[in-house]
Amino acid sequence: MDLAAFRASLAAPAPPQDLSLALQALWWDAKGEWDRAHELAQADEGGVGDWVHAYLHRKEGDAGNAAYWYRRAKKPVSKDPAAEEWSAIAQALLAPAAKG
Repeated sequence: MDLAAFRASLAAPAPPQDLSLALQALWWDAKGEWDRAHELAQADEGGVGDWVHAYLHRKEGDAGNAAYWYRRAKKPVSKDPAAEEWSAIAQALLAPAAKG
């Protein structure tokens, strides 16, 4: 799946079944379901979910908590607008190398 197909799937009532927990979290976040997205990111602790977890806390305005999760994810704290960061994370997680 590419980013365009991922975005198109947002018209459905539920995410595609083959998505990772981190991508499901981004999907629910895009639907305005922050709490559901947060639960899924937490469930993927120690994986790419840490990056999504960081993004979610940054988006909610909790910079300290976000910084902790960015460190865990080994990613720099993003300065981009939330929508751009969402796209960048989704694109990275949808890339074939991220599936391994």
